[in-house]
Amino acid sequence: MAGGKETPRQKMIGMMYLVLTALLALNVSKSILDAFVAIEDNTQKSNIMNHDRGQGFIMDLRSELASTKDDAENAAKREKIKFYLKQMTEVDVETAKMIKHIDDIKLDILKKSGEETDFTPANKNNNEKIIWSKYDAKNYPVLPIRMNLMAVQAKDQYDVPMHEIIGEDLKNPTGSGKKLWADFNGYRSKLVEILGTYKLGDKSFSIKPIKINDFKDNKDLTDKVTKMVKSSKANLQEDENALIQIYMSLTKLEKEEVNQIKGVHWIGKTFDHSPLVAAIASLSSMQQDILSARASALAHLKGKISTGEYSFNKVMALAYGPAIANGGEDVELKVMMAAFDSDNQPKVTSSSGEITVDGGQGIVKIKTSGSGEMKISGTVAIKKKSGDTKTEDWSHTIKIMKPEGTVTLPEMNVLYRGYSNIVTGVASGYDQTILAGTNVSLAKSGNQWIASPGAGNSAKISVSGKNSVTGKTANLGSFDFRIKNLPKPSIFVGTTGDGGKISSNPGGLNAGYPEEITLNAKFSVMSWEATVSGIMGKATGNGSSLAGVNKILGQAKSGSTVAIEAQVRFPNGKVTTVFGNYKLN
Repeated sequence: MAGGKETPRQKMIGMMYLVLTALLALNVSKSILDAFVAIEDNTQKSNIMNHDRGQGFIMDLRSELASTKDDAENAAKREKIKFYLKQMTEVDVETAKMIKHIDDIKLDILKKSGEETDFTPANKNNNEKIIWSKYDAKNYPVLPIRMNLMAVQAKDQYDVPMHEIIGEDLKNPTGSGKKLWADFNGYRSKLVEILGTYKLGDKSFSIKPIKINDFKDNKDLTDKVTKMVKSSKANLQEDENALIQIYMSLTKLEKEEVNQIKGVHWIGKTFDHSPLVAAIASLSSMQQDILSARASALAHLKGKISTGEYSFNKVMALAYGPAIANGGEDVELKVMMAAFDSDNQPKVTSSSGEITVDGGQGIVKIKTSGSGEMKISGTVAIKKKSGDTKTEDWSHTIKIMKPEGTVTLPEMNVLYRGYSNIVTGVASGYDQTILAGTNVSLAKSGNQWIASPGAGNSAKISVSGKNSVTGKTANLGSFDFRIKNLPKPSIFVGTTGDGGKISSNPGGLNAGYPEEITLNAKFSVMSWEATVSGIMGKATGNGSSLAGVNKILGQAKSGSTVAIEAQVRFPNGKVTTVFGNYKLN
């Protein structure tokens, strides 16, 4: 189309191409403007939701005040509710100023752009009207004007927003944006000051926010705001996080580099060559920041007073677990967040012990006694806001451990084969002791165990402790034992042992251990055979009776040696020959 001779048809095609290109450009511009209209509409809807959310917190406290009895018992709580309602009112007074200020700027740039900004009741939801609601200072002072930007004729007009809001200098605004910036940051400081400066009872708290609008990134901003709050005299225990989050939500970077121009002010960056609908959308976004911060502030204040059937205004961390644990043992802790009303302490009773009530919980101090289990029970009651009392039973069982100590003789760790070896074990810190063996069988007998070793020369017994409440078992160690055959017993004539003197008319014959052997083994004499030195023949008999020995003892002289050979049965049934020699009186 730029050179050469063209036919009329070619010229017409070229002209149509130019028209089509222009139409496409206009369509792109219209799409962008419509996008700003959509963004503005969604922001306005979000502002209504944030407004209603904040109103809900106020209504909760007003309802709480109305439902709390006006008597001496609830006087302190009613005063607290009134105090926080007063703070909420202060928040809304400052919020209303900012919402009205921004709405005035919107109306000003619309009017100076030639748009119709008057309002009548017929405007509501009329797609041909811009203003769908007017500012209501009496009933809805923090609710922005509802606008319909689709009805704006000069959507792409940007001279008025630039001139009225910025002025002539992007770095140092001189228009209405200068005061808007100052008031926005002032609102941030005022909101934080309302939340952090107050006197409650005999305690006073305060904070004087400083201006923080220069930071590298979000972490740098967080560090600076946190430092400012922590260095104040605010109630850090209850308000620290709220003060930090609200201050940060209302903080914008004042100056930065834009299109290689350094030091451009946030107002200049936001409204430079901004179409009319985009400028209004940006102003509504500021209102959104304000209403969101207002809702967070009101939620924080409402959280200091409980609402509902039961009242809670404090929380504390509670961790429950075993009072005693052994090394290497797996333990389980139960951690929870408990809520209580510091103005309405529970009433606690107990079947034993001394009771104190503090911090929303009853503390029962008792002295354990007895053995096995000790059960403590009682009641806990809390008063509802209606004045009724809710009472619940409680009980707790304590396992009573018997203090024990042991002394062992490692050199005497012997298990005798063929004998009921009695063993005991102690699992300190557990209410049950369990024994297990290698090369030895163990059977429980009352509070003891009977150990029966097997073949070989050694055995091992391990001790485990079991917590009957949790069901958990822990191995506490193992012990080595030598295995020996049961020593042979001595045979006694009456009470006279081997080498002693006996009469010619002795008592019965029995087998057993002398005093130096403390094993409690039971032996029985099956049969015996007796001879006397210098006397021909022998006497024999069965069982423990020596009645048949008289026929040879009567022939013997005093001082003669009497030899007895007995067949003795051991505890395990084995029969062994045992010898004894005695002197005849």
